Amino acid sequence: MEEQILIRITGKDRRGLTASVMSILAKYDAQILDMGQADIHSSLSLGILIRTSDEHSGQVMKELLFKATELGVNIGFEPISDEAYEEWVRGQGKNRYILTLIGRSLSARQIGAAAKVFTAQGLNIDSIKRLTGRVSLQHPEKNVRACIEFSLRGTPQDREKMQAELMKLSAEMEMDFSFQKDDMYRRMRRLICFDMDSTLIQTECIDELAKRAGVGDQVAAITEQAMRGEIDFKESFTRRVALLKGLDSSVMKEIAENLPVTEGTERLMTVLKTYGYKIAILSGGFTYFGEYLQRRFGIDYVYANELEIGEDGKLTGRFVGEIVDGHRKADLLKLIAQMEKVNLAQTIAVGDGANDLPMISEAGLGIAFHAKPRVVANAKQSINTLGLDGVLYFLGFKDSYISD
Repeated sequence: MEEQILIRITGKDRRGLTASVMSILAKYDAQILDMGQADIHSSLSLGILIRTSDEHSGQVMKELLFKATELGVNIGFEPISDEAYEEWVRGQGKNRYILTLIGRSLSARQIGAAAKVFTAQGLNIDSIKRLTGRVSLQHPEKNVRACIEFSLRGTPQDREKMQAELMKLSAEMEMDFSFQKDDMYRRMRRLICFDMDSTLIQTECIDELAKRAGVGDQVAAITEQAMRGEIDFKESFTRRVALLKGLDSSVMKEIAENLPVTEGTERLMTVLKTYGYKIAILSGGFTYFGEYLQRRFGIDYVYANELEIGEDGKLTGRFVGEIVDGHRKADLLKLIAQMEKVNLAQTIAVGDGANDLPMISEAGLGIAFHAKPRVVANAKQSINTLGLDGVLYFLGFKDSYISD
């Protein structure tokens, strides 16, 4: 006869502990059915589920007790019935999800509120990981990011309700989250598309041009009309560009060289390029500025709007080609994915405005970044507390293998 025994070991972590335990189990030819370990501040919690013959089980536990005493750790044993084991095995077929929480810091109140939401939906925690680095008490300003990743098992009873509750918590408690199915696509993202203005950079390039043309107030008024839904993006864009007529094109160089790049962009781009991601800018802004960022960060694709420049070197108040609006962004995301032979489920889209919603909805992972309320309300995940490098945590990257 054979039986299952769950071994629990806790105490101060010691080098060679696992090797010592395994040598005893190997001596009696025990089968390892499962094992897992957590180590917090050198405090160890190790679980091992074994199957062994009933004639050997007593000796196995005896030798493990002696070894635990020798190593100064606590050990406990629990018999697991065949029925209980089979129930556990059947559970492995259930859906798995990853819930990622991020913020400048994360408190017990914030984590508890999120846990209450997914527990009410019937999800159970399999594991918890901290993705951000350890915080120094003497120099807390050196790490102003916090991220915890939950691996969850089960199927939400009402995913839309759960999503809405998490988004509500996000707004109320200064934390952000991502809830994704844990499948091969999540682990193999390959293409990421960014809006430019107010996403990669902390300004709207048309506003910068308008200020220099002396039409800042007029352009802002048209922008407000578009945001209220009184006119569509194409009409708004055409009217705003027309107001730039006569502006010397040389001012674009000065604007480009002083673009306020969003916090975390350098770090994000470096990591994405290092790990082989294809990167695109899909912008309702202007090609000139997109291409400047392309050269700076090694971006693969830029699709934006081309301003027409006359022979006198001044803007004509017109543009060249098709306007890149929301629907065009979604089409471009699909086109680039096709060219790169990437499944849409492996794509990511990041943006802040209403014209980013189509591509955010189309991508496998759509992220509203410091976005307008309407965008946040329609996105499945958002980032409002961190810089753009917060995207890395939604992709599962840990600080321990991200170089600043």
